[in-house]
Amino acid sequence: MRMLEKLREYESQYVFVKWAFGGEYGKLLSVGDDYIELAIIDVDTMEYRETLMITASLIFEISLGGADIARIVAEVSSRMSVQ
Repeated sequence: MRMLEKLREYESQYVFVKWAFGGEYGKLLSVGDDYIELAIIDVDTMEYRETLMITASLIFEISLGGADIARIVAEVSSRMSVQ
């Protein structure tokens, strides 16, 4: 199974993506045939900063869980209940 096929199961989830030119936390918006679309989150303000489309050949690593991801989900959730 190819990585992008597996990632389709995680659309709309918060992830950490490391690619050839950097790494960012964000929400996986969509997965295409050879790219991903990622809404980048500023971890200081917990607001969406920008949207990136990254070609699959540049992606090194995608973290789907862990303590940092859980913290981001908790902070985004707490801001949603306040607004």
